[in-house]
Amino acid sequence: MKYALLLSLLFIWAAGALHANPRRDFATQYRPERRILVDTRREGDSVRVYLQFPDRNLIRKGFPLHVVAWADYEARRPLWQDTVRQLRQRVQAEGQADRLSFCLPMSRLRAGQVLSMAIGPAEDALSGDAAWLQLRPEYLTRPFILTDSLNRPLMRRHLHAQEVFGISAYGPDQRLRVYRYSLSSAAAAPPMATVSTQGTQARTLSVQDSAQFRADELLKLPAGLFLLRVGSSSVRSGLLVEENQFPELTTADELIAPLIYLTTSQERQKLFDAPDPKKAVDQFWLTVAGNSQPIARQLIRTYYGRVAEASQLFSAHKAGWLTDRGLLYLVLGPPESVYREAGTERWVYRADVERSGTFIFRAKPSTFAPDNYELVRRPEYEQLWYAAVEQWRKGRTARPGR
Repeated sequence: MKYALLLSLLFIWAAGALHANPRRDFATQYRPERRILVDTRREGDSVRVYLQFPDRNLIRKGFPLHVVAWADYEARRPLWQDTVRQLRQRVQAEGQADRLSFCLPMSRLRAGQVLSMAIGPAEDALSGDAAWLQLRPEYLTRPFILTDSLNRPLMRRHLHAQEVFGISAYGPDQRLRVYRYSLSSAAAAPPMATVSTQGTQARTLSVQDSAQFRADELLKLPAGLFLLRVGSSSVRSGLLVEENQFPELTTADELIAPLIYLTTSQERQKLFDAPDPKKAVDQFWLTVAGNSQPIARQLIRTYYGRVAEASQLFSAHKAGWLTDRGLLYLVLGPPESVYREAGTERWVYRADVERSGTFIFRAKPSTFAPDNYELVRRPEYEQLWYAAVEQWRKGRTARPGR
């Protein structure tokens, strides 16, 4: 009886501990409509943090901004916490979103630490739904941000070719040096691919050309991969400039290229060679949908919507849908749960038995892509992958419940 009581108490304690410290789920970071955008700029002995919230109502409810520093994504005890009040004085409206900025002293920040930020009750900043930023060296040292033509923070690291943008630099030296590199169009390999089937990738890129501007002038760049450097700072930041106009896909090539994950090379070449490639793409989707126009339209909206979202979420050294995370996002959809631990992300799919599984990504940051992750490919993913592709090929992804 005594042992039974002890076991019961241990069970209650363990259940309470799990309830008090649930595993933090970061899936919201891959929901564009709910994601809080973050950018930074070094300003002397401080770092200015820019936040863009998709919901304007939060600030108008009068909640403060809670800022929490952690040793890493898994930490349960914060290193420190702070509160930013009087937010309405800092807010700038941007369509349906609100943007604000604030400064943190460098003395409180260390490379590798993680910040979480949220407007609302204090516990909101502890959840995976908050804005999360790992303090990589670039975010602590880059003395500029990208802006739009109206000098508003752009909050992204990718542009359309010839899109007008600016550089908002801190400090007296306003020289901007731009280095151009070739743009990659290599799509991610399937999750079961081996090293031998993936082929070799260049370890370094060669500079194609460079140019110098003033950091306070508006610029337009052609398509390419760029590194930007302001003044005498050694900090360089990557910028991707693409030909496409996501989410508006206007050319046949832009419609056909993302089909690489669902089609064979022969099928894609047939689409490219068709007398009217756009009409051929429509017919492809209509055939997949069993000649049902409503299902075909839903398939098109879903698939190319994911192309646009992946480009918004993952574009860095190449278009987001070409990356490893973009690969899964297109075919399997947004992950249902995301868990982060030392240098890894785990994407979990569980709703559909045929496509349920866990995928592991390992951090592989670079100058062009400080938040880049690569998929750990495994042979056992083959059945799951082909089952997911088959759902698309049979038009099931657009049906209710999919």
